[in-house]
Amino acid sequence: MFDVKSLPTEPGCYLFKDKNDKIIYVGKAKNLKKRVKSYVQKNDLDAKTQCLIERVESLEYIATDNEVEAFILENILVKEHQPKYNIDLKDAKSYAFIQLTDEEFPRVLLARNKTGKGKFYGPFVSAQERDYILYFLRKTFALRTCKKMLKKPCLRHHIDLCDAPCIGLIKKEDYNKKIEKVKLALSGNANKLIKQMQNEMKTHSGRSQFEQALKIRDEIAAIEKLSEHQNMQRQKQYDEDIINYKIRDGKVYLMLFNIYKGLLSNKNEFVFDYNDDFLEEFIIQYYSENPVPKEIITPGKMSGSIVFFLQTKKGKKVKITNPQRGAKKQLLDLVEKNIEITFFADTDKVDALKLKIKLNEAPVVIECFDISHLSGTSTVGSMVQFRNGKPDKNNYRRFRIRTVEGIDDFASIAEVVGRRYTRLKNEDGELPDLIIIDGGRGQLNFAMQELEKLNLKIPIISIAKRSEEIYVPGMVHPLKLAQTEKALHFIQEIRDEAHRFAIKYNRLLRKKELIS
Repeated sequence: MFDVKSLPTEPGCYLFKDKNDKIIYVGKAKNLKKRVKSYVQKNDLDAKTQCLIERVESLEYIATDNEVEAFILENILVKEHQPKYNIDLKDAKSYAFIQLTDEEFPRVLLARNKTGKGKFYGPFVSAQERDYILYFLRKTFALRTCKKMLKKPCLRHHIDLCDAPCIGLIKKEDYNKKIEKVKLALSGNANKLIKQMQNEMKTHSGRSQFEQALKIRDEIAAIEKLSEHQNMQRQKQYDEDIINYKIRDGKVYLMLFNIYKGLLSNKNEFVFDYNDDFLEEFIIQYYSENPVPKEIITPGKMSGSIVFFLQTKKGKKVKITNPQRGAKKQLLDLVEKNIEITFFADTDKVDALKLKIKLNEAPVVIECFDISHLSGTSTVGSMVQFRNGKPDKNNYRRFRIRTVEGIDDFASIAEVVGRRYTRLKNEDGELPDLIIIDGGRGQLNFAMQELEKLNLKIPIISIAKRSEEIYVPGMVHPLKLAQTEKALHFIQEIRDEAHRFAIKYNRLLRKKELIS
């Protein structure tokens, strides 16, 4: 494997290699010998680390003068070799940027990533917000949008949305003044920009250049509206990042909010494999590529070496805060709440349902049936499927009732349940973990009879619309869940989707019959 005795006690980086001499992990350490030795001596390694150690055939190391140099070197080596067992710092979601191009007459564009020449702002969490800002800048400052500057004005010039630099209707100097305003607007310096433009407006008015003054007045009004559109309650004179995370099943779910002078300018979501040093590794990787703010709010303390690294990168003092109470703690809690909603909302409601109706396993696949008709005509059945707490629309099914005349919801439910699971049984298809019937005890009993005919044992419940009672086989009285229960909300969500899908098919049939 590797010889720990020969390792120095200096700071540095260690490189684990597999049997093919490929680097599979890069780590950093304040004491190389002590850190690598911990892999051999620990008996309670997590599954991922255990898997890593089993694949290690050889070891290399690079000593450094101090721990900060080890951080920087580790980041360089990870980028160069992309080892399998280091965290893969890819954003869980891809948000777009606004790009100010590096051209003679710059344009503002939508950019999916930071490639190409120019300055990038964002990324923007809300597509609507991003598109609003892009439209606002182009319209307010009459910027060019054409990729190639042809020697003739385009339609946008004729409707006063472009100053037509392509035919020399605006000087480069004047166009660049507009670009400086765009930079201030995108950087969140709205107040500075407004003051600057107010002085320009007064200058034009003093020279009796009223047309130019009116134009600037309209631009100021637009910028003030944009500023109101973006403003948040927290007002700060500096930028800060808030980092929080959750660890589940060997994965780290991390979220980072960028707040610029009180404006929430960006939200990043990351998912990567857990290791003991994941937070330090994340901070080194992330801030090697992104600006370091004046303050970073985290749930855990950072080592002095990390703080020194961040201050070296920024060139100024960086404050790392670990609040236990107050407004900053509330911000950490807000990020944690967003993590729960973003990553775990669906799994949590599945687990809640499992507990409330006492299932042995979490119902990963749930199928729900509903019947729809108009006074006994155009009777149809619907089946929707939820997988891992989310609608799986590829597996929705609809049924035209064949064997029932008039209004008979019991017999109609029996028909669609029988048809669905007869087919799945004959085709050896995937059976659900739970069946939900839209209706009371009567509908539930008819559905259960069909399952018994097919000799299928699938957990099944029903929900009655009037009082939202849950009927469970074997229970004398219906199960009443509080209106605040996650499990009830989840059942209602599935039932409402089945109802919507049934009504949609019923209307389609009635429309066809009307046309014929």
